[in-house]
Amino acid sequence: MLLDTASLYFRAYFGVPDTVRAPDGTPVNAVRGLLDFIARLVQDHTPDDLVACMDFDWRPQWRVDLIPSYKAHRVAEEAETGPDAEVVPDTLSPQVPVIDDVLDALGIARVGAVGYEADDVIGTLAGRATGPVDIVTGDRDLFQLIDDDRRVRVLYPLKGVGSLGVFDGAALHEKYGVDGPGYAALALLRGDPSDGLPGVPGVGEKTASKLLAGYGDLAGILAAVDDPHSKLTPAQRRRLDEARPYLAVAPKVVRVADDVPLPDFDAELPAEPRDPRALEALDARWGLGGSLDRVLRALQR
Repeated sequence: MLLDTASLYFRAYFGVPDTVRAPDGTPVNAVRGLLDFIARLVQDHTPDDLVACMDFDWRPQWRVDLIPSYKAHRVAEEAETGPDAEVVPDTLSPQVPVIDDVLDALGIARVGAVGYEADDVIGTLAGRATGPVDIVTGDRDLFQLIDDDRRVRVLYPLKGVGSLGVFDGAALHEKYGVDGPGYAALALLRGDPSDGLPGVPGVGEKTASKLLAGYGDLAGILAAVDDPHSKLTPAQRRRLDEARPYLAVAPKVVRVADDVPLPDFDAELPAEPRDPRALEALDARWGLGGSLDRVLRALQR
């Protein structure tokens, strides 16, 4: 089981009231919400291995060099928060180091790589896996990793983590009309304002799906642009032709990397915490309460 950790703690932050606080009054809703997510996932899915995949670089320069607008709207004003800082709610960012400390004390593998996003860590680990893989994320970008032959699927939170949409190849095709690799092409054609990807003007999700169904992949679509006998409408042909500079670089930006250099780590889910004394201190400091108890019970089972 591979966790898109930031995606999950963002959901926890917005899903758990900020009245959930440490003894000193500091909000810990993201910390406790993430622990509850993990407890429920372990209880319901009993993974042998679990990795909390981290964003060591949420906006890698190599992606920005290709598409300067990539996640640009998420960058805070330098005068306010420092250079190239991600805009996050003020009461969330202080909770992230606490999450790191709690995961480490529990012994849950926490893995990232400089210059890469958590998506890339997930793509690399999914590619290395020899058994079935469940990717837990609220980010549709990772749908591109779905692969029935390799038994890679995505668990997508619909409401909390107790209600998960299970996306395998059949579910993906039913909803979007594409397979895993096809989803990456659909995403770059459609664009994604949340990631600063402009897409091709006039090509939405349904049109992108139809183009991929008709021409197979991005290369096939561009070949159709050059073929005067293809069934593209004049507007589609013009828009796709004008978008060639974007379409030349977008695949590398949108596709999840699968060759990230990662440190050695132990992915096996622990039955007992790695550092009980540190965990006890964290519990006392941050008031982790029932959320920590639920994680510990799930791990012991």
